[in-house]
Amino acid sequence: MTTIPPTCGVQLEPTRRTDYAVRATLELTRNRGQIVSATQLAQRTGIPVRFVPQVMAELVRVGIVGAVIGRSGGYRLDADPESLTVLAIIEAVEGDPRRVHCALRSGPCQRVTPCEIHHVFAQAQEAFVAELASWSLAAVAAREPVSPSRRGVSPYMQPPERGAGG
Repeated sequence: MTTIPPTCGVQLEPTRRTDYAVRATLELTRNRGQIVSATQLAQRTGIPVRFVPQVMAELVRVGIVGAVIGRSGGYRLDADPESLTVLAIIEAVEGDPRRVHCALRSGPCQRVTPCEIHHVFAQAQEAFVAELASWSLAAVAAREPVSPSRRGVSPYMQPPERGAGG
């Protein structure tokens, strides 16, 4: 699988931090109202236990997740999963997903004189960000979870049908 570098705006593959944040918030959504320990989150999501506090700290900082300190502590979803978007989770852990590094120049695209392909990447990036903003955490959680062995392969994509001649 080829990964397109984040040039001129589009990064099509989530970072590990984003992957972990989405998995953790989905697990908390499925356990709405319950406190889930870091160990339980790690076991249920496949996130290495040492990374759980790092990822959760960002989600706590922006108010998506609440942290409960103590022996029976852990994390709970504080945000409404109906209004919490995948984009909001990404922005919590990564910042704005829009990249400005130019595909043709070795630096940021200039707004006054953008590169020749800037408009193509800018439109693709906006469509990508709009799609992320259109999915609530509740809508994602309502779908069949993807097993870790199939991560990266969409269960909703069907292989293209072969034509009569192929």
